[in-house]
Amino acid sequence: MPASTARRSRTTTHPLIEVVLKETHGVVIYQEQVMQIAQILSGYSLGEADMLRRAMGKKIKAEMDAQRDRFVSGAIKQGLTKDHADTIFDMLAKFADYGFNKSHAAAYALVAYQTAYLKANYPVEFLAASMTLDMGNTEKLNDFRREAMRLGFTVELPSVNRSGAVFDVEESRIIYSLAAIKGVGSQAVEHLVESRGKRPFRDLADFAARINPRVLNKRTLESLICAGALDGLNPDRARVMAGVERIMAIGSRVVEGLAIGQDELFGGGGQGEALTLPFADAWMPSEKLQREHAVVGFYLSAHPLDEYAPILKRMRVQTWAEFSEAVRLGSAAGRLAGTVTTRQERKTKSGNKMGIVQFSDPTGQFEAIMFSEALNEFRDKLEPGQSVIVQVAAEDRPEGISVRIISVKPLDQMTTGLKQLRIFMRGDEPLKSIERHLARGKGDGDVSLVLMLDKGQREVEVQLPGRYLLSPQIAGALRAVSGVVQVELV
Repeated sequence: MPASTARRSRTTTHPLIEVVLKETHGVVIYQEQVMQIAQILSGYSLGEADMLRRAMGKKIKAEMDAQRDRFVSGAIKQGLTKDHADTIFDMLAKFADYGFNKSHAAAYALVAYQTAYLKANYPVEFLAASMTLDMGNTEKLNDFRREAMRLGFTVELPSVNRSGAVFDVEESRIIYSLAAIKGVGSQAVEHLVESRGKRPFRDLADFAARINPRVLNKRTLESLICAGALDGLNPDRARVMAGVERIMAIGSRVVEGLAIGQDELFGGGGQGEALTLPFADAWMPSEKLQREHAVVGFYLSAHPLDEYAPILKRMRVQTWAEFSEAVRLGSAAGRLAGTVTTRQERKTKSGNKMGIVQFSDPTGQFEAIMFSEALNEFRDKLEPGQSVIVQVAAEDRPEGISVRIISVKPLDQMTTGLKQLRIFMRGDEPLKSIERHLARGKGDGDVSLVLMLDKGQREVEVQLPGRYLLSPQIAGALRAVSGVVQVELV
């Protein structure tokens, strides 16, 4: 042991126990060291030393106070002062926050080293393997996804043409597992991967002709659509969902044809039966993301608050990551934007109701509580799927940050007053859909249509008559309209 370490150990512990702490440089690391120190300094028997270890692990104040009296009185008999004995006991008590027995600590250290090496040298593969290991835990999957994003890696939507039963890696991108989608069982995934083989599905009709609806049933197909797994065949999830029955019908007819030995039941030189999807209005971005959240467990392709990011920044509304860091540094209140994922109501010991609300924002998920008065006032504004701005009080506790809701305001209500919207398009195809999304006469915003000509080399801008209600949500819905190239909201 270096001389400086030895001197430091003597001032903070006692020469009698330097032999116990020598291999760990004066720091208590193992449970066995706690027991040995109690034996040497305070005359504990092995049984008493084990009771001390257990009391520290349970952190029960009454037991710890009794053990302190026993430890200090024994140490005084060995010639220590009461203050010195108390200092050593406090040092041992701190150990209880992190300590293991020696065999566990050594094994965990080795595993920690191995996993650190893998993450440092093969980060994307390490994260994909970790996601496969925790496939059934959506909270952990979301944590791994955010870590991948922090490291600069993309977690791509599941795909019937690229995904399998596990999380895979493709050119430093993580491909989401089909088996991690809620409502998609292992048997359905095996069938889908086997049906795909080495020949990706060309389109929805080809997909329909190569699946067995008895294995890949309607509910499973709907989960795949909501998760975005069929976006590569047709990105309009609303129309694909509307055509589920037609997809299943083609699959059933092909299966029946094969059963009676008719390989080319519908002829066509192997092209299969044509599939025409029924018309359906495109899902609003919020609806699309809510459906995605329901089957994935978190927002994967985007977040409902993404459209509001510039406005929230101007309003100085904090993200959960910013706020939680501020609370750890001493802040006790703030404003947060969040999309409600769940709301529960419970009775307190006094018989009053309290609400427990789970929120999500682009940086993470957080929980907040509200008591009966706030619950009665804000209940209707906190339905799952609604995005709100909440004024909160917070406290940093050992078990985590505790958040209490003080007030709630709908996000759209807080972001009114936007004055101008410009919609860029290459033709007149989207006009009818644009008209359905704009509420003329209900706001004070201007809307312009920008027609892009000569492959984007020229633009013709036409301002629409009247005034319109404008919001990030409306802008997001317009971006999803087929034929709209870009939407600018000011």
